Amino acid sequence: MNPELEEKLSHLPERPGVYLMKDSQGKIIYVGKAVVLKNRVRSYFQSSRNHSPKVQSMVSRIADLEYIITASEMEALILECNLIKKYHPKYNISLRDDKSYPYIKVTVQENYPRVYITRKVQKDGSRYFGPYTSAGAVHETLRLLKRLFPLRSCRSLDVPRPCLQYHIKRCLAPCTGKVDVADYGEMIRSVCLFLEGRSDAVAKDLRRHMEKAAMELDFETAARLRDQLLAVEKITEKQNIVTGSGDQDALGLARSALGTCVQVFFIRSGKMIGREHFLLANGEGEEDSEVLAAFIKQYYSQAAFVPREVLLPAALPEQELLAAWLSGRKGGRVSLETPKRGTKKDIVNMAAGNAAIVLEEQAARLENRTEQTEGAVVQLGEYLGLVKPPERMECFDISHIQGAETVASMVVFEGGLPRKDDYRRYKLRTVEGKPDDFRSMQEVLSRRYGGADGLPDLIVIDGGKGQLSAALEIIRGLGITVPVVGLAKEFEHIFREGESDPVILPRHSPALYLMQRIRDEAHRFAITYHRKLRSKRNMVSVLDHIAGIGEKRRKALWNHFGNLAAIKAAPVEELARVEGMTKPAAEAVYAFFRR
Repeated sequence: MNPELEEKLSHLPERPGVYLMKDSQGKIIYVGKAVVLKNRVRSYFQSSRNHSPKVQSMVSRIADLEYIITASEMEALILECNLIKKYHPKYNISLRDDKSYPYIKVTVQENYPRVYITRKVQKDGSRYFGPYTSAGAVHETLRLLKRLFPLRSCRSLDVPRPCLQYHIKRCLAPCTGKVDVADYGEMIRSVCLFLEGRSDAVAKDLRRHMEKAAMELDFETAARLRDQLLAVEKITEKQNIVTGSGDQDALGLARSALGTCVQVFFIRSGKMIGREHFLLANGEGEEDSEVLAAFIKQYYSQAAFVPREVLLPAALPEQELLAAWLSGRKGGRVSLETPKRGTKKDIVNMAAGNAAIVLEEQAARLENRTEQTEGAVVQLGEYLGLVKPPERMECFDISHIQGAETVASMVVFEGGLPRKDDYRRYKLRTVEGKPDDFRSMQEVLSRRYGGADGLPDLIVIDGGKGQLSAALEIIRGLGITVPVVGLAKEFEHIFREGESDPVILPRHSPALYLMQRIRDEAHRFAITYHRKLRSKRNMVSVLDHIAGIGEKRRKALWNHFGNLAAIKAAPVEELARVEGMTKPAAEAVYAFFRR
């Protein structure tokens, strides 16, 4: 321990606060809170026999520390949550990728609020619902809302006439004042109730407004509200009643060699309305109670809604403090309960069972991914009779249209996965205007392997025997002994050097899927580049028809504006400022696009 750190430890106050551990580079690696800073922080540097391996590793890296004194343990808890969210310390238990969870945002501060997805929570007066772990689930919820309610989807209300959404009854056209602010606000209130899981209240409101519209002989509005009511009632039927009443979150915890998962069941008005699972990092060696406490701090510090009751699978050491903190966030009493029997205990057990299933599915996905990548590489090496598995593979493809804009692509796979940083594309010169795939392949291989240092374990040529022979002529001529194979476009037959019969990989084998992926990726990369060059050529060629615009001015205009649309929209003064352009030439370009 360095003398400066020892000095700080000797002067720690006997007060509540937050401490920040730093490594030798000054980076914060752990944030914690304490009722008595002096006792808590010193405990890390006492005998390490009782410390977990994670704590021992952390202590060995501590080079400095800071502490912030607070007035109470509650203030220390709030500050700890904020600092963990800000610094994401290495040794704190943390929600994986918690910065990118999506929310549904309702801009209730506007006259005609919008409802859309966001990943950034701001104090702007809007209401936020979430966080959700699945972007797909959020999109599905939005699609459902737009089927149930005719919400505006446009960003701006400054439009001359309603869009198609209004004519197909998907929007009330607030942009043209066709709906009253109060009526639209009532619909937004129903949207918020629905997102809170209070579909019974939504149905009650819809029924009241439908009956009112019918009484006023506004049958079109009544029919629209009737359809919304039927849809909401259909959804409500699918929700299971699990407790008598009230809003609850039930937490379930599961752990495996892959990590830790917490499943949250959302119960609103006694009905199960949904669930989300969250994966946590750095929970190894920690007690279940510590993991749950860390989850509660991080999840509810960003959750848009805090229920009146949180059901736990295990008691927490600071349960009363966390309950008081949650009560402050909600603005009403929140209780943390660890049920021992009955319906609540069953719900917590069900949440834990679902968390375990998430980890099992993750393990199965990892096993399948390994089989499709590393396993496929090993299997391919065996089928091709290679001395070692082809850890790094490079695949080449040619693209052109009747010889015009001939390009080549090289894609790289390492360990069965694409390595996009190593992709290369080539604009070929020797065969321009004369389609010749053999010569094209020879040119790109000469440019890639002529004097190259790093070589792959396998070179894949997109083509049959002819392309393979052309490629081998160049590769072997350069003294390169790397195995080379040709992949025929039809049936994925693989041709090897010196053999007339192809290797036919078994259908549905990981090795076959790997070869298909690398071939398709090479084709996609080549086609994308070819289309870019062709598009650029076609756009630029339009300028050839303008008097006074030659090759130099054409290139200057393209380099300055970047695309044809910008050139069309530019005023004469801006055109004239381009290098090499004159006022008459600029006027000619301006006039050409307006004839």
